[in-house]
Amino acid sequence: MALKGIRVIEFAGLAPVPFCGMILKDFGAEVIRIDKVKGALNVDRLARGKRSIVVDLKRQRGIEIVRKLCANADVLIEPYRKGVMERLGLSPESLLASNPGLIYARLTGFGQSGPYSERAGHDINYIAIAGLLSMIGRSGDKPIAPINLLGDFAGGGLVCALGIVLSLYERSKSGLGQVIDANMVEGSAYVGSWLWMSRDLPIWGKERGKNLLDTGAHNYDTYETKDGKYVAVGALEPQFYSKLIEGVGQDFSMDGDEDEAKKKLTSIFATKTRDEWTALFEGTDSCVTPVLDIDEAVIHPHNRARETFIRNSKDNFEPRPAPLLTRTPGKAASDSPTLGQHTEEILRELGYKRVEITQLQTEGVIEFDDVPNGKL
Repeated sequence: MALKGIRVIEFAGLAPVPFCGMILKDFGAEVIRIDKVKGALNVDRLARGKRSIVVDLKRQRGIEIVRKLCANADVLIEPYRKGVMERLGLSPESLLASNPGLIYARLTGFGQSGPYSERAGHDINYIAIAGLLSMIGRSGDKPIAPINLLGDFAGGGLVCALGIVLSLYERSKSGLGQVIDANMVEGSAYVGSWLWMSRDLPIWGKERGKNLLDTGAHNYDTYETKDGKYVAVGALEPQFYSKLIEGVGQDFSMDGDEDEAKKKLTSIFATKTRDEWTALFEGTDSCVTPVLDIDEAVIHPHNRARETFIRNSKDNFEPRPAPLLTRTPGKAASDSPTLGQHTEEILRELGYKRVEITQLQTEGVIEFDDVPNGKL
């Protein structure tokens, strides 16, 4: 696989960092996740194929274990606020001094500098500061956060993974590692670059929810069907719009009155079920598709033909790695680790003897397997 031979040390976190680590693992990297001791609850659902070691980072002997791991690693990913790694004695300067080729990725909300760099926040806060949240929502309603996809995953984990791959490529020429200051404000803003760069186009210029692509247009919106489900309409270009008109059997454009056109289209789509509309538009370039829930998406003919979703060890479906590479495609592991499942295995790889491992466990520096009745 594309990243075979790359070793990644991932400090356990929520959402963005686990997603970044999962991407690297899916494409061949070895990922070791450092989990917390004493009652940590295993809420990471993006850990497929990773290994877990539980280490107490508040103890010097725990830090020594981490430093040994990082000495032979290619990549480190950490999710903490500014200054935490420095206080632990794991600053970029100290780790790069012993491993000059290390790619040290810092994934935070607000970045390593600036007035907000030490503030707490979540996805909704980051995309608010990035300016994106103000653009999402219907006319006359408040801004609506798109779950936590835009900040945590697109602007956070995915952009960080891009930074890591770029740094690995650069290292192949220079031999040197570097620090990545990835953060969800700038990452989500970068994902939204087109929104800034397209402001001179006529598709914008009105209040939120009144523009072409933000539910302001009747031919770019969702509509409820007779059975309480929905269809998505994206018939923007004339050739697609004509197929939409042909499919519904009447012209509903209402001479540019978007509100009236929406009312008309709403009443039309309410006359048939979602699946009836799907069948009617099947095979046409009308840009009308059913709005599927996640269980329906798994069994959709297109997704099944491409094997877009795969079964894991619990017999549940999840997306397979993307994009699809022809020679070195990603491959998702079916199992996720329990907390500390690989603690002893990893320590033995580092050269620790059984007696040393037992002593570390007795002292509470390390732990094995899941911790029952844990808490966040």
